[in-house]
Amino acid sequence: MVESLLDLLNSRPLVNGEEQDALGGAAEGGCWARERGGDGSLAELALLREVRDVLRDVVSGRSSPAALAPLLEGVHQVPEVTPDGLRWALKTPPHARLPVEMILAWARTEEKLPGRLRPCANGECRLFLLDRSRANRARWCSMAACGNREKARRHYKRTQ
Repeated sequence: MVESLLDLLNSRPLVNGEEQDALGGAAEGGCWARERGGDGSLAELALLREVRDVLRDVVSGRSSPAALAPLLEGVHQVPEVTPDGLRWALKTPPHARLPVEMILAWARTEEKLPGRLRPCANGECRLFLLDRSRANRARWCSMAACGNREKARRHYKRTQ
């Protein structure tokens, strides 16, 4: 689910200076949601866009996690006893299941890998990365793209 969370956060990249929104239209947004287990409804897409924007602000440090609270109203986890033991089932309106799962994926990521989900250090990039390096020092979403550009800029400034 962490990969789906990154997909959601990175669903509005800048391509050649223009914003591309994978959730923008009903057809492409519905396809995006269905590929990740959603129903692709218009209500689900609207909620996914809202969750994406709030999560982007939270991960970037522009908002506190409390901003997510209104998006979780009416959501419950209910215990279910199965032959394999106890498990918790998520109870939400049907259109809210995937957006709520994205919020829960963010919470699990922050719990298990605190501080490792962050925006790319390139100021011209809108993407996020999950730093899985041992030293927790990854700065760019892609070394080949953003990292190389930033290093070239710094080198150019030093040589001028």
